[in-house]
Amino acid sequence: MEEYTDKELVEMFRIEASRNTAFNQIVRKYQRRVYWHIRRLVIDHDDADDVTQNTFIKAWKGLDGFKEDSQLFTWLYRIASNESFTFLKQKKAKLNIPFDDVAYGLQISMQDDNFFTGDEIQKKLQKAILTLPEKQRIVFNMKYFDEMKYEQMSKVLDTSVGALKASYHIAVKKIEAFVLNGSQEVSED
Repeated sequence: MEEYTDKELVEMFRIEASRNTAFNQIVRKYQRRVYWHIRRLVIDHDDADDVTQNTFIKAWKGLDGFKEDSQLFTWLYRIASNESFTFLKQKKAKLNIPFDDVAYGLQISMQDDNFFTGDEIQKKLQKAILTLPEKQRIVFNMKYFDEMKYEQMSKVLDTSVGALKASYHIAVKKIEAFVLNGSQEVSED
């Protein structure tokens, strides 16, 4: 199968005859990365599948109007991040519980998840990440796991590079404290 650039795929999508082919290639190209980005935020495999599906549905609906002032990948990550935040907020509102309890629930979900194959160190890292406020968690995940540059994260999250660096630094300090002290307190800084 021929590899197309993102620009070619977007152009193909805008042509009715090649729309489905182009979108299928976009999904194949980015589905795994988008899924894991979402999975690190919502934790549960089934929830991550649902949010990934919603992300690509939104992408389908909005791709015709994609202005190409950012990379396709950046645009998809922004949709995925927003869909993840919306999902977590809905879950919190539906259950009428504070964020601390949602984070705790996600920790329990991760422990019971048959799809999580990490060892104890990875589980402890994931638990530490779950204690972070949403914004710090997403910044940490994008920098640590996705190895995104701050400039790219700035476009995805529509935040200054300085604010992202500060969030990442604070997140790292909180994770270190959690791992060293075994603390499970959630701080809203």
